Amino acid sequence: MKLLLHTCCAPCSVYCIDELRSENIEPTVYWFNPNIHPYMEYKARRDCLKEYTKSINVEAIFEENYGLDDFCKNVVKSLDTRCQDYCYPVRLEQTAKYAKENGFDTISTTLLVSPYQKHDIIKNLGEKIAKKYGIEFLYRDFRLGFREGQAKARELGLYMQKYCGCIFSEESRYLSHNQEMPKLPHGFEFLPVKHSINIKKEIDNKEQYLDLLLEADPSKEMVNKYLSDGELFVLTYNDEPVCIAVTIKKDSDTVELKNIVTKENYRENGYAKKMIKYLVDNYKTRYKKMIVGTTQNNIPFYVKQGFDKYEKTIKNFFTDNYDEEIKDGGLICTDLIYYSKNLKKE
Repeated sequence: MKLLLHTCCAPCSVYCIDELRSENIEPTVYWFNPNIHPYMEYKARRDCLKEYTKSINVEAIFEENYGLDDFCKNVVKSLDTRCQDYCYPVRLEQTAKYAKENGFDTISTTLLVSPYQKHDIIKNLGEKIAKKYGIEFLYRDFRLGFREGQAKARELGLYMQKYCGCIFSEESRYLSHNQEMPKLPHGFEFLPVKHSINIKKEIDNKEQYLDLLLEADPSKEMVNKYLSDGELFVLTYNDEPVCIAVTIKKDSDTVELKNIVTKENYRENGYAKKMIKYLVDNYKTRYKKMIVGTTQNNIPFYVKQGFDKYEKTIKNFFTDNYDEEIKDGGLICTDLIYYSKNLKKE
């Protein structure tokens, strides 16, 4: 099976992709959503999906079409039925067309994960359109995992939209705050998601985190020095410490992120990103900027978190200050490179 998965946003894709992969089905994500408005909303969802698919190594195809004019022309006379008359079929039709022209034999859509969508209509349209193009429509009732997927998306720090997508659903959000979630089919129920993330500043017993901090900085002498002078923050997941950060005041305008590390089995889940966001929110009223010294390999990560100004390079820092050879991603570390983030922009 070669599956092209129409995808409306990153959060809705989380459970769908996980579930498909559990069946040994590797989807190719397909972005085509001319019903999402205004443009900044369209861009936010698209860019988040680009980042997420890259992080989980899923192939993704982005069909650019911010179709506000066509959308308005096609739905203005039947606003109450706009989803089934335009929003669903225009996306499924284009997905099937692209699939047929590019060697895919099956299509599906992440719309099937949302209990707020008209599930049976999506299923019937998908099957009808796929048959028209001589391909298959893979049906799955992903709604069972809706809350699980949304919870994971929040933990990963993905952009969580507040409405379905079109300008009329945005209007409805303000007109009514009492809409009930449509009921699931008989026999289905939502299971409670008990994941809990918390971040706090640790004042006492900072030494208990020394072993984890040494994974990012193997010099016990250096770690002990900035640990005693700095502030330590702990991110817990279900009450287990999984990400640690240490900061230290440099001057009245500047705070430095000295160390940030995530437990190995929790990496690649966005916890470091969430920790940095917390630190920025915590310090933006007290300092003008935050700096971080990093290796060459980690520059792209910090730039993505807003550390976009190069400050300086300390040549041979690692060879001069560490007895053993320091490696990062297979590369031998030599220079320490500083970047800064303007906290007043936050």
